[in-house]
Amino acid sequence: MKKSDKVAKYIFVAGGVMSSIGKGIACSSIGKILQSKGFKVTAIKIDPYINVDAGTMNPIEHGEVFVTNDGTECDQDIGNYERFLNVDLGSDNYITTGRVYQTVINKERNLGYGGKCVEVVPDIPNEVISRIEKASRRSKADFVLIEIGGTVGEYQNLLFLEAARMMKIKKPKDIIFVLVSYLPIPRMVGEMKTKPTQYAVRSLNMAGIQPDFILARGDKPLDKPRKKKISIFCNVLEENVISAPDADPIYEIPIIFEKENLGNKILKKAGMKPKNSNLKDLLKLLRTIKTSAKPVKIGVVGKYFKTGKFTLMDSYISVIEAIKHAAWFYKRRPEIFWLDSEKYEENPKELIKLKNYDGIIVPGGFGSRGVEGKIKAIGFCRKNKIPYLGLCLGMQLAVIEFARNICKLNNANSTEFLPNCKENVIDVMPDQKVLLREKRYGGTMRLGEYGCKIKPKTATFEAYGAKTISERHRHRYELNNAFKEVLESKDMIMAGENPERNLVEIIELGGHPFFVGTQFHPELKSRPLNPHPLFKEFVKACLKNK
Repeated sequence: MKKSDKVAKYIFVAGGVMSSIGKGIACSSIGKILQSKGFKVTAIKIDPYINVDAGTMNPIEHGEVFVTNDGTECDQDIGNYERFLNVDLGSDNYITTGRVYQTVINKERNLGYGGKCVEVVPDIPNEVISRIEKASRRSKADFVLIEIGGTVGEYQNLLFLEAARMMKIKKPKDIIFVLVSYLPIPRMVGEMKTKPTQYAVRSLNMAGIQPDFILARGDKPLDKPRKKKISIFCNVLEENVISAPDADPIYEIPIIFEKENLGNKILKKAGMKPKNSNLKDLLKLLRTIKTSAKPVKIGVVGKYFKTGKFTLMDSYISVIEAIKHAAWFYKRRPEIFWLDSEKYEENPKELIKLKNYDGIIVPGGFGSRGVEGKIKAIGFCRKNKIPYLGLCLGMQLAVIEFARNICKLNNANSTEFLPNCKENVIDVMPDQKVLLREKRYGGTMRLGEYGCKIKPKTATFEAYGAKTISERHRHRYELNNAFKEVLESKDMIMAGENPERNLVEIIELGGHPFFVGTQFHPELKSRPLNPHPLFKEFVKACLKNK
C-alpha cells in the first residue's frame, strides 16, 4: 500500500428478524451523520440474488430498478444512498451474487487462478472483498458502508457475511458491524418483544460475527428495560443499543440516531474524532416539512403497486421522493394518490375523478397491461388542462394519445405493444432490434446518462434555465422521427433532443398549464435538499391549477 493511500473504515450493516426493516435507510442515515462530522462517505449494496443486476427483476417483487449515471441497473437502496449523501454512485457500489460468481467463473476459465482448485470458500468471499476494496479505493472515502441484503440466518447471504468475517480478521480495527433488527409488539400481548432479536444475533454469531451496534427497529421507541435486556442477551454495550422507531419523513432518522449520539459512538469505535458536526441543512428541511400544512394533491397513474390485497409504493420510490422534494420546496404537504390505470379501461367514467387532483404523473413501465387506461388518463389531462408529467413510458403514451386524437392517426401505437403497427409513432431503437431478436435482455437497454439540448422559450427551458442538460435513461423505444413533422404540425413541441442521434428527449404542448413528457427519468436525480427542476416546475403548475 502506498503511503498516500487512505485507510478506510468499513461498516457492515445486516438485518435481523425480517426483510424490509430499513437497512438501506439506516445505512444512508449513518452515512449522513458521518458526513456531517466532516468525513467522506460511500455506500455499497450487496444483493444476494443470482441476478447479475436488478434490470430483469419484477418491480412488484423487488421494488424500483434504480439507474446510475454509468448505466448500472441496481437496487432502490442505491437511490436512498444518493439522496441522503448527495453523491453519484455507480457500478462499483452494487454487488450481486450473480456478478460475483460470473467474475470468478470467467477468471477460472482464463486460468486466473493458476490451475488451482476454485472453491466457494475462500474464492467467492475473496472476490466480494476485492470488489469492496475497489469501491473504497475509487471513492477515496473515510468510511465505506456496506449493506448486506436479506436477513441473517438465510442461506443466500452467508457468503457475504463470510467475506465480512474474513475482513475483520485482516483489519480488526477497521471493521464495524451494525445489526438492524425488528422488535415486534404483538397486538394481543401489548409488549415489545426482544426474543426475535436475540435469535438474530445468535444467527450472526454462528457466522462468526458479533455486532458492535444494534439498531432496534419498531413501531415505538425502545425503552430502558428492553435496551438492557438486549445488551445482556446479545453481548452488546447498552449504550450501543440504539432506538430506531418508525419515522415520517425518513429524513428525520439521522436526527433520531444522533439523539443517542450514534455518530460519535461509531467514531470512538473506529478510533477517530469528529472534525465538526453540522446537520443544520437537514434540520431546516425537517422544520419546513413539519410546518407545511397546505396540501398539493398528485395522482400517479400506474400498474406496479398492487399485489393481492396490498398496495406497494416501492415500485415508484424515486418518483414519490421527487414529488415530496418539490412539494417541500414550495412549503406544501405532498398528498400522493395511487390510481390504477386498468380501472379507466374498465370504466372510462372514472376519468372524471382526475379533476380531484392538482396534477397527474404517468411514470415509466413496460408491457401492454394497463396502457390504454393510461392513454385515456393522459387525454383527459390534455383536454381538461390538468398539469401532466410523463416519465419515459409516460412520454411515449402522451405521443400516442396526441397522434390518435389530434393528428388523426387512428392506429397510432408503439411497436412494444403492437409489433406490426403501421403508424408506429413509438418504435424500437435501431440498435435494440438485434438485441431483442437474440433475446439479449439483461443490461442492454439505453442506460445511464446522456446529453440533451433544450429548445429556448419552452417550459422545460424555464425549469432548467440551461440550454444543455444530462439525464439518466432506461428504455428500448423512442419517438419515431418519421412522425415528427406531423406531430409538430399540430403544435406538439419537441422541446429537447439528444444531439448525437437526434432522439427526441422531451415533448411539450403549448397552450396548456403544464404538459411535459421526458424520455429520461428525472426522478433519479432529485435530492431532498436539491429538488429536480422539472418536478419543481410541475408542482409550481399544480399549485397554480389549485
